[in-house]
Amino acid sequence: MMTAAWAGICCSKPVCVNVSLRAATYSHRQIVNNQAFTLNVPRAAQAKEVDFVGMASGRDRDKFAELGWTAIKSELVNAPIVAEVPLSLECKVVATNELGLHTQFVGQVLDVKLDESCLDQEGRIDPAEFDPMGFIPESRHYVGLSRILGSAFEMGKELLGK
Repeated sequence: MMTAAWAGICCSKPVCVNVSLRAATYSHRQIVNNQAFTLNVPRAAQAKEVDFVGMASGRDRDKFAELGWTAIKSELVNAPIVAEVPLSLECKVVATNELGLHTQFVGQVLDVKLDESCLDQEGRIDPAEFDPMGFIPESRHYVGLSRILGSAFEMGKELLGK
């Protein structure tokens, strides 16, 4: 289990996400060895635990046990799913890029696990219920992302004159 500041969506077809890690980390070695990772997206209320995960190393401690969290074995990749977080993406590594201090691992998403408590009545993600957390590198702050601002490819039409 790792905390990664540099992660995100990088392709829509096939659906891929990326995570960038320093080679010195234990997680880096695990991804290289297994050619797989899971991207587990926590709620903002889990920020303290996520911060701990980023400061502690799996080389010398069992972070799952210390937090009382549960590692679920993925059926698709050799990487754990964190039962206590609402969103998990199971990914196989399809590309690796060396970018100076970090290695960027691009993973094709093979499966998505989402806690149904994060969905609205129409079955769409409700950001207020999910309240995913993010990270602002410049200020080193964790943030909650719990509201919809508007529809992509719609909000800017007025400025285009449409």
